[in-house]
Amino acid sequence: MMEVTLRQLRAFAALARTGGFTRAAESLHITQSALSGLIKELENQLGVRLVDRSTRRIRLSEVGREFHSATTQVLRDLDAAVENVDNLKRLRRGIVRIAAPQLMSSTLVPEVIAGFRQAYPDVRIHLVDCAVETVIAQALRGEVDISIGPQREAVAELVADPLFDLPFMAVFPPGHPLEANSRVAWADLVRYPLISLQGQFTDRLSMDLQGISAVPPIRPTHEVAFMSTALSMVNSGLGVTTCLPYAQTLVDLYGLRMRPLADPEVRRQFFVYHRQHASLPPAAEAFVQYLHEHIRQRAWGSATP
Repeated sequence: MMEVTLRQLRAFAALARTGGFTRAAESLHITQSALSGLIKELENQLGVRLVDRSTRRIRLSEVGREFHSATTQVLRDLDAAVENVDNLKRLRRGIVRIAAPQLMSSTLVPEVIAGFRQAYPDVRIHLVDCAVETVIAQALRGEVDISIGPQREAVAELVADPLFDLPFMAVFPPGHPLEANSRVAWADLVRYPLISLQGQFTDRLSMDLQGISAVPPIRPTHEVAFMSTALSMVNSGLGVTTCLPYAQTLVDLYGLRMRPLADPEVRRQFFVYHRQHASLPPAAEAFVQYLHEHIRQRAWGSATP
């Protein structure tokens, strides 16, 4: 089986382009004898003469002219492929596919995307906002590069990269009796109509608070699908709710107040998930690094004035 090398092909292309061994060798920064050796090796590999030599000039044989056309296309495609990989590596192009819960997709993630796009304007971001229960499955199925979501039972096929660990906050309208407190006890919060999220959100909270005698069982007055709905209901005076500090921009947008919840402090840990045996594309890897840096720069947990 013939083993034509890339050096041989580039030597032949340079010779055909320049029309002489001296100029071809100079263009490749090799000696003329080295160039002549590469051409002879190529002809021996193919078993045909590609170049007709004379004392004054060289000319491509008929086979050489046809081979030159194919060689030019091969080298052009190879150079384009190498340039494409280099662009991906240098983040001159690429796409990052992210799945995140609806609340995070309307607060934290857009902030990160905006900053990342300033640093890497040629990288496209595709955000999938979905229910928190389905966010991890997006990465597991390979539909996204990364998923950002809360701690769940370990999945062997996924890598879980810790992102942040934050306490729950109480959210209520301005002028509410709880506004006088720098911190709000759970026992005080649940005395008011509580608006909570459906499904695992309320179930996990109940488990965290179970067995604490000072805190009555959580019985939400309203259970809704999205935190934006809960905040709108709080804004309308229908009750209070809880959320994590990363949602503060949305809380502020509704003109609401936020205070740390205590007695006990309940926390939630979030992770960046990606498939175990699939390396992240360069753009996705850069986005994860930028996300971690953005989190480190945030000062969460303080009360809203």
